[in-house]
Amino acid sequence: MQIVKIGNYQVGDGKKLMLMAGPCVLEGYERSLAIGKRVKQITDKLGINYVFKASYDKANRSAFNSFRGPGLTEGLAMLASIKQELQVPVVSDIHEVSQVEQAAQVLDILQIPAFLCRQTDLVYAAAQTQKVVNVKKGQFLAPWDMKNVVNKILEAGNKNILLTERGSSFGYNTLVTDMRGLAIMREIGYPVVMDATHSVQIPGGLGTASGGQSQYVPHMARAAAAVGIDALFLEVHDNPAEALSDGPNMVSLDKLEELLTDVLAIYKIAHK
Repeated sequence: MQIVKIGNYQVGDGKKLMLMAGPCVLEGYERSLAIGKRVKQITDKLGINYVFKASYDKANRSAFNSFRGPGLTEGLAMLASIKQELQVPVVSDIHEVSQVEQAAQVLDILQIPAFLCRQTDLVYAAAQTQKVVNVKKGQFLAPWDMKNVVNKILEAGNKNILLTERGSSFGYNTLVTDMRGLAIMREIGYPVVMDATHSVQIPGGLGTASGGQSQYVPHMARAAAAVGIDALFLEVHDNPAEALSDGPNMVSLDKLEELLTDVLAIYKIAHK
């Protein structure tokens, strides 16, 4: 397996578990930083490598008037400050080729959203930066189809690749996760991430917003760790009921340490 370097971290092939976690979208600097600080306290205690995640712009919202975040320039400035304050790498979604150059000046990981994972120009532009590229598997793709996405990145001479599972469409407004997909994507040869919060999302389930079943996040995370992952992706919040995006599928900060303790124990067994 290709070992991927992110800041001072190494990911893949049994290296330390990495966590990408934070609010779905930047909800102001102070609150976002406070969430990041608490997650870092927990990950430092448990010995997990931490990457702060939050979107500067949520471009694929259910409704036109849904909260999208501070936008590219202001959001990247916030992420740069959080990166400096916490001394951790940062990751955020990119949505257009025009965003790539500016985003790459701040982000350690350029994340391709699931709906855009087949957008060749976007994937290739991200890969050309030689930054780590995390591609979320589209809800409409089979896990073996991700090999084609990987090949697009390799065409740019970039081997810094992460592949993320986040569920597959199963009828209307429903996602399911086939745990075989984690093993299949790992066979491609790059580290695999489990997005345990989006996997319990109910897309469009609230009409003008997505619903979710956050009570099942621990089950998804533990199961994925047992199958074999290299990193875990979680959206977390101090008060999910107040979150401006994806609240119904978020993990509450006060439950995070217990969840990570379980996942880490299973991860260590799986990677013996």
